[in-house]
Amino acid sequence: MKRTIQKEDLYNLTSVSSPVLSPNGREAIAIRTIMDQEKNKYLSYLIHIDVDSNEVTQWTFSEERISALTWSPDGKSIAFLSTRNKQKQLFILSKNGGEAKQITKFADGVNSYLWDPKNEKVWFTANVQEGKEFTDEKVEKKDEFPTAYVVEGMQYKRNGVGLISQKSYSQIGNVNLVDNHVSRFITDTYDYSLQAISYDGRSLVVGVNRADDKDNDWHSPIILIDIETKKETVIANEEGYFGGATFSLDGRYIAFEGSNFTYRNAGQASLYIYDVDQQYYWNLTESLDLPIGDYSVGDLQQSVTAPSLVWTEANDLYFQLSTSGDVRLYYATLEGAIYPASPEDEHIYGYDVSGDGKTALLAISNPVFPGELIKYDIALGERQQITHFNDAWLDEVNVVKPQPITYEGYNGWTIQGWLMKPANYVEGEKYPLIVEIHGGPHTMYANTFFHELQVLAAQGYGILYVNPRGSHSYSQQFVDACRNDYGGGDYEDIMAGLDYVLEQNDWIDESRLGVTGGSYGGFMTNWIVGHTNRFKAAVTQRSISNWISFFGVSDIGYYFTEWQIGKDMNDVETLWKHSPLKYAKNIETPLLILHGEKDDRCPIEQAEQLYITLKSMGKETQFVRFPNADHNLSRVGIPNLRQQRLEQIVDWFKKYL
Repeated sequence: MKRTIQKEDLYNLTSVSSPVLSPNGREAIAIRTIMDQEKNKYLSYLIHIDVDSNEVTQWTFSEERISALTWSPDGKSIAFLSTRNKQKQLFILSKNGGEAKQITKFADGVNSYLWDPKNEKVWFTANVQEGKEFTDEKVEKKDEFPTAYVVEGMQYKRNGVGLISQKSYSQIGNVNLVDNHVSRFITDTYDYSLQAISYDGRSLVVGVNRADDKDNDWHSPIILIDIETKKETVIANEEGYFGGATFSLDGRYIAFEGSNFTYRNAGQASLYIYDVDQQYYWNLTESLDLPIGDYSVGDLQQSVTAPSLVWTEANDLYFQLSTSGDVRLYYATLEGAIYPASPEDEHIYGYDVSGDGKTALLAISNPVFPGELIKYDIALGERQQITHFNDAWLDEVNVVKPQPITYEGYNGWTIQGWLMKPANYVEGEKYPLIVEIHGGPHTMYANTFFHELQVLAAQGYGILYVNPRGSHSYSQQFVDACRNDYGGGDYEDIMAGLDYVLEQNDWIDESRLGVTGGSYGGFMTNWIVGHTNRFKAAVTQRSISNWISFFGVSDIGYYFTEWQIGKDMNDVETLWKHSPLKYAKNIETPLLILHGEKDDRCPIEQAEQLYITLKSMGKETQFVRFPNADHNLSRVGIPNLRQQRLEQIVDWFKKYL
């Protein structure tokens, strides 16, 4: 008999991600990541795949995290970024073997890079201090006296980073691979992203925000730069988010993704095509009313990167699309024909496509499959599983398959979700149910593997998780519908889902209901227990409790508050109306509050306010603080703290449910 899944199984699972095919399509590379319990860290390794024989070989063995894998244009070498010397530096490994060679030794590491088509140099972006060069060594202070930090703008800290150096800029340079000579291409004080290089090596595509207001970074035009003359041609100059530019193989077109500023951060990303000769662009996916890219949430995959799009030799394109809880591979022609190229009910979290458009290498997960690399014959629809890192584990454990559901939400809208039975479900028995709520809010639950949900099901709980209005993958109207209405229609959608499964499933014990969620899901958990006493236990994680203070303490609060609530500090009455803290007196549900001490997205003072308020009112509550944990604790946090977080959740629900 198979055993149930435990929280410690995170140490037994492997994430395999970021596949990249070689120029000839006969080989590929990818990243294998594990959580090392003894070292209490993540370790990732470069793996090589022979696409013809399906043979998989591990090529690196250092204690490091690697990312940004690419093949050299001639297919003889592989480049990647590695943390083996603390900062992310550029390394190149010959396909013929030997040790990887470190190319850069920059004080603040490397942000991104691109191979020059002639294989002679690599272009990169890296942070450089004003008045300094990339190769200048970082000066270590000889004394231990603290130094004051002078804040000049509103964007002065960032979750996962902390305080930002306000005299440091992401600049473009290149490094010669013969003598490692570093040259700086840009010498101003703006931040640049490096997106593409033409196949003749004459032009770069970059993004840059040259506005004087550094606090508003949602206007970064995409620019085509002639490398020799530095003449600039503006490709796109709208307010919004645009990037991921890639040249077609014949150099005629540049494709990129993005969304304009109409719906702020709730805008759906589209695929755009720029005609280099005619100097205009158009929205290729405008008719879809769905976002390109991957908007799913999960807690297993690591080091995940996927291209915005892949061109074929025939100037057709492949890309990811989030649609009705799936992330699928889609195909498009420049004439506007658009078709799904992969099946429903799965999550493609990484991909690459051969130049002839016939073969794809996909990283695929589904609710009962943690994820592996799959070779896919697109025309025939035939698949072969290439990696088998999680096969033995799957043979050992009882994985619960969620049941898809749809129901009528607020105002008659159709809402999608999933219901999981307890792992050892017995017909005729009654079981407690936990409602899980995703963050964002503009993300989505998907047909993907979710370790936390499996752990709770193994503890004897049913699990309900739904995509209320505000979630991606349904339509622009749907994803925008929670803005200015937090705690309104979104709350009604979630509660309607609960009513639906209670009516349809007599195994659920209505007297033992729990609710939990993080970030936006933490806000909604707080909101729910302040507006109903139906739940017997709740766990709120990295939450928002007070929009008034959130405006000033969050790294994004000064703009996100207005984007989502529709008001700023000139209307504190509205901010307070949407703040769960206002309704603390109504809370009768025992509430566990979990928060990371280094969370700059939803700072821990949000939890402190809620906890002290509830304690002062004599409510049943408990507060757990996680040191060295930012907003991403549940996904990429320190391994032992991720274990403690799951333990706290399990113990709280065990106590009250």
